[in-house]
Amino acid sequence: MNPVVSVLIAFAVLVVGFWLLVKGADYFVDGASAVARRLRIPPLVVGLTIVSMGTSLPELAVSVTAAFAGSNEVAVSNVTGSNIFNLLVVCGMSTLFMPMTVDEGTRKRELPFSILCAVLMAAFGVTGPAEGEGVVGTIGHTEGFVMLALFVGFLAYTVYMARKGRGDMEEAEEGELLSPMRSLIYIVGGILAIKFGGDFVVGGDAVIAGREISYGAIAIARVLGMSETLIGLTIIALGTSLPELVTSVVAARKGEVDMALGNVIGSNIFNILFILGTTTAIHPVSFTMENLVDDVMLILFSVMVWLFSATDGGKLVKREGITMLACYVGFVAYAIWRVYGV
Repeated sequence: MNPVVSVLIAFAVLVVGFWLLVKGADYFVDGASAVARRLRIPPLVVGLTIVSMGTSLPELAVSVTAAFAGSNEVAVSNVTGSNIFNLLVVCGMSTLFMPMTVDEGTRKRELPFSILCAVLMAAFGVTGPAEGEGVVGTIGHTEGFVMLALFVGFLAYTVYMARKGRGDMEEAEEGELLSPMRSLIYIVGGILAIKFGGDFVVGGDAVIAGREISYGAIAIARVLGMSETLIGLTIIALGTSLPELVTSVVAARKGEVDMALGNVIGSNIFNILFILGTTTAIHPVSFTMENLVDDVMLILFSVMVWLFSATDGGKLVKREGITMLACYVGFVAYAIWRVYGV
């Protein structure tokens, strides 16, 4: 097949995959939030758990699909790239609309815990058996189950702190909620859209009319000579982080800065502990030197944002947001240089 046609097909499938991921996450969050409100789950818990988990489902779909397809570098770099994108671009863009107030609890608990998660990923990555060129270790089944256990503990602690600090929750008006059946349809439909969206984004090979056709990000990587790590850090990380970007920017524009920041931090913790934990519990994932370098950069960027949160009266302001966006541009430039050289 003509290389140009192959690239066009791959990009078309990629776009459809991204659309399914974003819409699927959107419907899932709407359905799950309605169920949570009917069950009188506190709004803070909904924001830190259901919203952050719902917007991170695209990363889960992509990473698990990539692991089963043997594209281990995509599985790890997608998590790392999405976290860096969330931290620098989502937070950075949100500050352009309104300063993001970081409450003391977030600064003392969630932010440091997200940094600890990134450190844990690096520690697990370098301690497993190293097999293959450029591989420094493997994150195996045991490490995956440890991360999942930590995630359950994080959820339990979040629910406990939210219930401890809240007053009586007001009853939601029935007219404001989706019906139980519609909520179920949104949840199931969202999950299906996310599943197929993840398949389309990662891509692979398919036989159509007796002809083998490559599609998705992996096909683009092959045609353009890009490494799977670069694809995971850029194209896939951007696409799967669109729900976080849209949710946080809209929340910031409406003045819901707590939701915007909580969505980012919750998603980053979810990405490492649940997504990488689930992926490696199912299938061991190789950890390359490039993965290690990117994880170290994630840790440094996280510390930078943590320090920013302690200035300007506990707010992330526009100039800090511009700095974060500039850092992301520099990171992408470095990732491209690492593959193609000067």
